[in-house]
Amino acid sequence: MIRKALFLAPLLLAGAPVLAEPGLPPEAAVEQALEEHPEVNAARARLDAARARAKGLARGPYEFTVQGTYQRRNVRSGGEFDEYDAMLSRSFRLPGKARLDREIGLHGIEAAENMAEDARHEAALALAAYWFDWLAASAVAEVDRAAVANYETALAALERRRDLRDASQLEVDRAAAALAEARRALEQSSGMADLARSRLAARFPALALPAQAPDIPLPEMADARLSQLGDLVVVNSHLIAAAEAESERMAAMADRAQRDRVADPNIGLRAFSEFGGIERGAGVVVSVLLGGGHRAALASEAGASASAALSQAQLARIEIEETATSDVVEARYRIATWARARETVEAQMKALAKLRRGQELGEIDLAERLLGERMVHDAFRIEAEARADAMRAITKLRIDAHDLWIAD
Repeated sequence: MIRKALFLAPLLLAGAPVLAEPGLPPEAAVEQALEEHPEVNAARARLDAARARAKGLARGPYEFTVQGTYQRRNVRSGGEFDEYDAMLSRSFRLPGKARLDREIGLHGIEAAENMAEDARHEAALALAAYWFDWLAASAVAEVDRAAVANYETALAALERRRDLRDASQLEVDRAAAALAEARRALEQSSGMADLARSRLAARFPALALPAQAPDIPLPEMADARLSQLGDLVVVNSHLIAAAEAESERMAAMADRAQRDRVADPNIGLRAFSEFGGIERGAGVVVSVLLGGGHRAALASEAGASASAALSQAQLARIEIEETATSDVVEARYRIATWARARETVEAQMKALAKLRRGQELGEIDLAERLLGERMVHDAFRIEAEARADAMRAITKLRIDAHDLWIAD
């Protein structure tokens, strides 16, 4: 006999939260778990690398070069002379190149910053997925645990009636078989819950988990709010911002490669002394590399790469718009599915109450009663899974919209 209080407790509307925070880990715990996630740390390191790269680009690729020679010359019938030659030289970027290098570095930082935020976003989505795997499995296990308790109560009542010769051994055996099946289902669902918890703990070791999974809140959200969050998915997307920054970086690199077809000059100061100082001099040395087909090919390659990056930025926007639409559509139908599952539970409970009363009056046999118990059990299982799926979809939409766990 399924106990209504145990099964309907998660379904009570009074005081139910609208949003998912009651069913989620504490904000501080999530913050720590995300901060210590390896992918987030890797993205943060790549951001540091981008900043260092930008600093190097701003300073330029050229350094001073010092070179010199010393020799002792022996002139026939003229004696020996000390001679030396020294030069200090450096290449200089032509006008416009330094500005482009700074732009390339800044766009690289912007792309890396947004990719670091997107890595945190992806880690948050992964945490939510593993979290709701655990909550869903635990909710099903709780339903199975309540079913076992109910079947145990039913079996004990039948055994007392059998002892009083008011029930047959066949009825007792049927109830025992139903109890055995319920216990099997509980073993499986409990194992799935333990597995889900272990996977969550392994993937996010910094997240302190409670001993028991919290109850899954009611998946209720106004349709207008769902649409608003869908719009925010596109507006707040770090992936789009990163792709656009990368496109701008590649465009600047293409411009830089085009300008680099004219090589930068190398300018040096030269001093020399010959014949033991009899002849001395100083001057300026200028050398310029004459670019050819190789530099032209590099410029063409950079231009094609810039075009590809622009297309990738357009594709990123399309994909995020698809994600936004999919998130809203999924949240809507998951919420509707849960509502129908809840209605099914209520209808099955009403039917079961009639079956129980009929069986007590001898108008319904035990087989029908047990079938009704099983149908209620299945209905509660379906409701728990549907509630978890709906809350999972709402939470994903909120994370994608930066309404949860992600700060803009």
